[in-house]
Amino acid sequence: MKKLYVGNLAWGVTDEDLQGLFAEYGSVASAVVITDRETGRSRGFGFVELEDGAERAIEALNGQDFQGRPLRVNEAQSKDRGGRGGGGGGRRPF
Repeated sequence: MKKLYVGNLAWGVTDEDLQGLFAEYGSVASAVVITDRETGRSRGFGFVELEDGAERAIEALNGQDFQGRPLRVNEAQSKDRGGRGGGGGGRRPF
């Protein structure tokens, strides 16, 4: 299963719209438009989890117009991209 980032969404795009768009390319496990916690309005991006067909979806949909805006579609990056800690340095026992 792959999680895709979908950016540059029109403000009116819903979870259902995303699911329908990506269903052509594979089995959609989830499709979520991210909303602002306080206002409930779309933040203009979302995530789609596909069980299969992720590469085809990226190729077909990245840059394509959807509801008046060119989509940005790529594999989602994990939240903890950076390394953990910096190691112990070069200390030598005495």
